[in-house]
Amino acid sequence: MSVLLRLLPAFAAMVAIVPAAIAIDGSTPGGQPLLPDLDQETPSGLVLTEARGGWRLGFDSAVRNLGAGPLIIDGERPTAGVRMMSADQVVVQVGSPRTVVRDVGRLRYVRSPDHRHWHLLGFDRYELRRADSGETVVADRKSGFCLGDRYPVRTRLVPAKPAEPVYRSRCGLDQSSLLSIHEGISPGYGDNYTANLEGQYLPLSGLRPGRYVLVHRVNGDRRILESAYDNNASSLVLSLRLRDGEPHMRILAVCPDTEHCS
Repeated sequence: MSVLLRLLPAFAAMVAIVPAAIAIDGSTPGGQPLLPDLDQETPSGLVLTEARGGWRLGFDSAVRNLGAGPLIIDGERPTAGVRMMSADQVVVQVGSPRTVVRDVGRLRYVRSPDHRHWHLLGFDRYELRRADSGETVVADRKSGFCLGDRYPVRTRLVPAKPAEPVYRSRCGLDQSSLLSIHEGISPGYGDNYTANLEGQYLPLSGLRPGRYVLVHRVNGDRRILESAYDNNASSLVLSLRLRDGEPHMRILAVCPDTEHCS
């Protein structure tokens, strides 16, 4: 697919959100946008863990930016009495000031046993579907993502990749009173979470043995502007069996860049 064809959906989206996008200096947007391209990596590191309330399926999840520009999220709230920040996307442009896409999500200060900081809600979502019918049987309760340049992309060339990570913050660690926050993912870098950390799992209670499809999806509502959306979901097929009351798992197929794994 040519670069032009990949950018057409993004330009159409830019037209659709013109009322919500303004140049930072107040002028009319007119440059070439350097948009992120969020690529959902396939689920990995699967593990079955017994926890209070039954067994659960844990997994690693990772999202990398393969685009020409960074994903930049600026969060803000008027006072500390407002629980959530409104998240805006800042878009870098060639030959023009940066533009802002208003209200692409919400940021919430999350307190967990592991740490406490500001998360972009709904950035990455997970679900388990029946392989035969496609019915969703379990959906995640993920608390959100603290975005950052956590690992470099090494499997392909990303021309816009900076030499060093840019977004290295801890997303306001232990700073619940912040009124603003700045997070992002640079081109050529990704953000990842390990199994069972902060909602990186799905409960298996009540599921019958059989084949299931595990789907990971980034930017599912497409509120974040990207240059392409055809790589926003990845999946795998797994078999779940019970043996002496204990679940056992086997991965049958891995399907990058699609939620329809068979």
